[in-house]
Amino acid sequence: MTAPARTAPERLSTLDRGLPLWIGLAMVAGLLLGRFVPGLADLLASLELGGISAPIGLGLLVMMYPVLAKVRYDKVAAVTGDRKLLVSSLVLNWLVGPAVMFALAWIFLADLPEYRTGLIIVGLARCIAMVVIWNDLARGDREATAILVAINSVFQVVMFSVLGWFYLAVLPGWLGLDAQGLDVSVWQIALNVLVFLGVPLAAGFASRWIGEQRRGREWYEERFLPAVGPWALYGLLFTIVLLFALQGEAITQHPLDVARIALPLLVYFTLMWFAGLLLGKGLGLGYARSTALAFTAAGNNFELAIAVAIGTFGATSGQALAGVVGPLIEVPVLVGLVYVSLWAAKAWFRTDPYAADPATIEMRTS
Repeated sequence: MTAPARTAPERLSTLDRGLPLWIGLAMVAGLLLGRFVPGLADLLASLELGGISAPIGLGLLVMMYPVLAKVRYDKVAAVTGDRKLLVSSLVLNWLVGPAVMFALAWIFLADLPEYRTGLIIVGLARCIAMVVIWNDLARGDREATAILVAINSVFQVVMFSVLGWFYLAVLPGWLGLDAQGLDVSVWQIALNVLVFLGVPLAAGFASRWIGEQRRGREWYEERFLPAVGPWALYGLLFTIVLLFALQGEAITQHPLDVARIALPLLVYFTLMWFAGLLLGKGLGLGYARSTALAFTAAGNNFELAIAVAIGTFGATSGQALAGVVGPLIEVPVLVGLVYVSLWAAKAWFRTDPYAADPATIEMRTS
């Protein structure tokens, strides 16, 4: 396969190059706010609409909209025809991911049932939010990511409660382990998906359609998108501050518990990401789609996991703490994997990830 024609290279902006620093500062700020500002966590927890934290929901919407506004929706049909990509994603997300997290939870937290249950819940909540940020930074296929998170959202509504029942009640019973059921409202899951995926997806589609109809694609790509693009990072940082403020006191008061929860999460995120990238490479999907597959397999819907844990077991439960530790580990690990991905583009896929728009790159595999 011949290499594509190159456009002007697009490198990480100054804002994006400092991403690890900004995220680190946001995490520290959230922990300090939650630990030393009396009543802040209670205030944030009380600002809920239909069981969804309104401030966190706002941050996620601001975070996701710019990336979904970049999606070339006229190219989505080409993605849906890629059966290798779609089947691989379904297998990784709904068969491999939950099973791997179940195994890791029992291996590392066999003596801590609350944290173990919380970890399993995290494994069941497949990512529909932050993955769009990590994929975009790594120059993955935006259209493929949009399709994969849409599929995850549908399966989340249908399968979350079923898999929760299976992994927390049925499978432990078969294996002679402690069993603990999970009572989750399908409506709550559907509302979560509607807010965190449906709203920004509709807004992104509408803005591209209206913008291109009225001002043309050149204006939309060169003027509008650069103007709204930085808001993805602002929304991400705002969300991280709020998340860590919610349980800043619990995290700082139980550092050893956090470390024990963090270890299986670290193994999980790294293992699932490499499994996705190497599977994509082995199937000949190319760099852009392999990256989309890797990040959608590794990421988790922390908002849903935390909401389910709090709704089922209480805001101060060990299950809720395990949910909060999820993004504590996921965010820095997946930021690191963005840089690993950019390295792998040249080392494993023999291509420059900045050679063209991710939606149009034809990657050469080794």
